[in-house]
Amino acid sequence: MASLTLTFLGAAGEVTGSSYLIETEHVRFLVDCGMFQGGREADKKNRTAFTFDPRTIDFVLLTHAHIDHSGLLPRLSAWGFRGPVYCTAATADLLQVMLKDSAFIQEKEIEWRNKSCRRNRPSPDFAPLYTVTQAETMLKQLLPVGYDTEIFPHPSIYCNFRDAGHILGSAIIEVRVDTPSGAKRIVFSGDLGKPGHPVVRDPAIIRQADVVLIESTYGNRLHRSMADTIAELVTAVNETLVHQHGNVIIPAFTVGRTQDLLFLLVDLYRQGKLGDMDIYVDSPMASAATGITLQHIALLDQEASDALHWMSANGPKPRIHFVQDIEESMQLNQSTRGVIIISASGMCDAGRIKHHLKYNLPRHECCILITGFQAEGTLGRRLVDGAKHVKIFGQEIAVRASIHTIGGLSAHADQADLISWLRNFEKAPEKLFIVHGEYSNSIALMTAVRQQLEWPAEVPKQHTTVTLL
Repeated sequence: MASLTLTFLGAAGEVTGSSYLIETEHVRFLVDCGMFQGGREADKKNRTAFTFDPRTIDFVLLTHAHIDHSGLLPRLSAWGFRGPVYCTAATADLLQVMLKDSAFIQEKEIEWRNKSCRRNRPSPDFAPLYTVTQAETMLKQLLPVGYDTEIFPHPSIYCNFRDAGHILGSAIIEVRVDTPSGAKRIVFSGDLGKPGHPVVRDPAIIRQADVVLIESTYGNRLHRSMADTIAELVTAVNETLVHQHGNVIIPAFTVGRTQDLLFLLVDLYRQGKLGDMDIYVDSPMASAATGITLQHIALLDQEASDALHWMSANGPKPRIHFVQDIEESMQLNQSTRGVIIISASGMCDAGRIKHHLKYNLPRHECCILITGFQAEGTLGRRLVDGAKHVKIFGQEIAVRASIHTIGGLSAHADQADLISWLRNFEKAPEKLFIVHGEYSNSIALMTAVRQQLEWPAEVPKQHTTVTLL
């Protein structure tokens, strides 16, 4: 009898490392191939992530460009995967920037690690997860597809990429697997956006599925309303810039959150709720991602399109500066006149944001705006949890700046949004798997689904294999 199995390789009981292996007698493919992030075990997990031979994978379906969904693709390719990677055109454009940047970071971190260990060993023996050259090779395997377009990556596999409303190019992926014993329709939610979220469109409605995998990043809570969120953002920015003459430091994911923030700040200035500002986007990758966003205007929502037209007609205010070289980034740390600095990484664990935090956290007049999810084990999570001192580059840094968690700006659906999205299915799926969330968050969503929808739901464990047919 023909079989169909699904293996949870990552993002099961945790947020990062999204990857799922689907197998039949005739085809073997992955949905996502993400990097594990945050915590001491992340590097080990990334180096042992492939419990299969990459050479046997026929193709990959990719929900979106964020590194926790795409970050191990170059390693997969370097280890022998030669098939196509299907993704939306916007995702393909973003990956040209993001994966090469990820590889560059891998190389630099290993270079530093080897130098620091060289005194104790005759020669370095650490290697990066992958190199820039390997990332460039993998990028040639990308095969862009349009939204709402049927594709057949294998004679027995039908797919459709639907807008997930999370970041530019993000997709919900519908997969139908045909076998001699029957067919199964599997829906992978990817990361679902919040309805009404700025810049991108709302998540697409799906009506039918036999099996659903749904994310649960915020499966245990409700976001603040957008009105309350904007009110808090306006108060924090005005208090810091106008009254205290301090800096506003915003750790932000380079793709999605940075563009959301730029749109909101411009729109609030247009409405007269914020005064004149100098906004520095201190991330070459965020600058590139913003440029890519402007190349895909057709994918933006109406409000974002209106804001772009207003900016083109009303001159260079507020002033937005895209910082490229490291010298200009370092000069920002001397600023005491009140500026907004948006910088990566979004969880404060790497990149230029750590330098800005080092110089601004000890200052009472400054504020830190946390606008996205902070995974366990990250510097951002320690700030959100109220740490009075944190270590940055080995130095003990006092936290005197005010910390604001602006939860309503999340690009992820909350518990009510997730359940509302599930209600669109015409009938309960045979199986509903709660993934991509810290274990307690996934359990909370599972409980809510069982109570409110009376659907079968479970939280799978990592490396568990389930038979679907």
